[in-house]
Parts: sequence; C-alpha cells; structure tokens
Amino acid sequence: MSEINPELRNIVEAALLVAGQPLTIEKMLAMFPEGSEPSREDIRAVLDALAADYAERGVELKQIDRGFRIQTRDRYAEYVARLLEERPQRYTRALLETLAIIAYRQPVTRGEIEHIRGVSVSTDIVRTLTERGWIREVGRRDVPGRPALLGTTREFLEHFNLKTLEDLPPLAALRSLE
Repeated sequence: MSEINPELRNIVEAALLVAGQPLTIEKMLAMFPEGSEPSREDIRAVLDALAADYAERGVELKQIDRGFRIQTRDRYAEYVARLLEERPQRYTRALLETLAIIAYRQPVTRGEIEHIRGVSVSTDIVRTLTERGWIREVGRRDVPGRPALLGTTREFLEHFNLKTLEDLPPLAALRSLE
C-alpha cells in the first residue's frame, strides 16, 4: 500500500486512543464489517505511519506483548502523573523481591522463592501479585506435595512496559546498582 487511507488511519487511531488496553492487528480487523476489512498490510502501514507521526510528540505508538497502544512518552510521564489524583501504590521491598524472583526464575515454587530470599513468603504478597494480575499459577512441580509453579503474566509485561521477558534488565546490570 503506497498511500495511507485517511479514513482507515482515523479509525485505527481512534480505536487505539479509547481501547484502554493494547490492540492486536486481529482486534483492529474485527472492528470492520465482514467483507470490508482492510488487509493486515494496510493496518501495519497505518501503524507505521502513526508511529512516524508521533516520533516528535508527547505520545508514542508502542508495540507490546499483546498488541499496540498509544501512551505517554517516558520523558513526559512525570508531568502527566501530576494530573492524576490517585497516588501510585507503594509496594514493599518483600513484594518487589518476590516479583523479581518470579520474573527471573519462572516457573518457580513458593518454597524456591523462600529459599532464595531466606525468609517465608507472605500469603498476602502472593495474593497481591495475583490480584494485580502480574503472576499466576502456571503448573505444578512433579514432586511430593505437587507445589504450584508461579510465573508472570501478560499484564506484568504491559505494566512494566516489556515486550517479552527478554526485555528484563540483565541481572548483572541490577547487581551493579546495589
């Protein structure tokens, strides 16, 4: 497609702005009546054009694990945050340590987390991480007692602006911050 259809561009942009969650190309295609859907290539061309338009603006088109979303650029987030009435939640060091262990070592059991941290993991921590949608049970370890295996979710990737787990900072880089 050499020229972007302005109507298609406006439809995709409006959908991205109001969706409240990342949109996959499949979801974008599903917005159109059967038989009048644009091609995947047309949608991709519109996304590329939008990304180029936003290159010098306060927002950006970002591809994450589950699709695409329009979001505030990181360098402007502190200004926008002042508009929001709700204060960001504060998380305890224990919760963040637990989440980091799950993210880097998944799938991992609660016992393995406790062994790494050297202290027991509070049920409240696991509940909070589960309620936030950041972790879930991904299976069971095939040992006596069949403990639950924990892993991160797509919501975890979205919240921390990661496309995949490979985008996590290397552990060596984190150790150098201590």
